[in-house]
Amino acid sequence: MKNFFAKIVMVAATLMLSAGLASAADVKVTAPDAAGAARNAVADTKAGAKTAATDAKNTAAGAKAAAKAKLVDINTATDAELKSVAGIGDAYAAKIIAGRPYANKAQLKSRKILPGPVYEQVKDLIIAKQAKK
Repeated sequence: MKNFFAKIVMVAATLMLSAGLASAADVKVTAPDAAGAARNAVADTKAGAKTAATDAKNTAAGAKAAAKAKLVDINTATDAELKSVAGIGDAYAAKIIAGRPYANKAQLKSRKILPGPVYEQVKDLIIAKQAKK
């Protein structure tokens, strides 16, 4: 009985192997043009680098313009406007409002309204405008 099953398994394996070899024989493999591929890769890299540099300049300019347009004045901002700045929550907004007026935004750190890491996070998003006399 064991021999019978062994023969069946051997025949099945032989059929599978022969079917696999027959389909592999139909596949045509061509060697790539290494020199042409290298030239194309270099050209693509140069074009990609130029595009990336242009995109980076445009993104940086756009980010600076957007940041200046969205600066929050710590001397006049409402509670909700202060909370809209990433890093400032309920407690920090209340402390900022309670400590007004500020001569400059660095006073948030020097007066210990905001801890150093939080100030570093928000310093580019805020401004301390002075009231006109």
